[in-house]
Amino acid sequence: MEFFRKTLDPVIALSIIAVMDIFLFLVIGAWTVGGGETMMTGLIAQWFMGDDLKRIPFWDVVFPPHGDYWKIYISLGMLFGAVVGAVASKEFYLRMPRHLSEWLMITVGGLLMGIGIRLAFVCNVSTFFGLSAEMNVGGYLAISGIVAGAWVGSLVYKKMLEG
Repeated sequence: MEFFRKTLDPVIALSIIAVMDIFLFLVIGAWTVGGGETMMTGLIAQWFMGDDLKRIPFWDVVFPPHGDYWKIYISLGMLFGAVVGAVASKEFYLRMPRHLSEWLMITVGGLLMGIGIRLAFVCNVSTFFGLSAEMNVGGYLAISGIVAGAWVGSLVYKKMLEG
């Protein structure tokens, strides 16, 4: 599938994203804090912990887990689309970290991203496609933080690979 190997013209790609963003906003409203992933985490925790999960106020009062939460399916759809695109472009492969330091970096990075999402009360995807499209200064500040964090993280990762 040659289509998946080509790079789209940025103007066309961003126009498609803008139309889809408008459609998403009109149909279901604003896309907020990584709720799909949070709800999936809650459902997994509920599967392991059962009714004991209700002793944690976040899962009982703030965000009680239930399987019909629509953001779960948007998150799973994004994952599915990414896998299909990677497989279709013949660029899909699994890579497992070989060293404990890589596992540590992945874990700490993931935790910091989760904390950042909760503190900013916005999802990184909605920051790029929602807040920046709305010309929201907070969106541009968040994007600046994401870019700065990715840059620092890549420097740390490079330093660890060399050392």
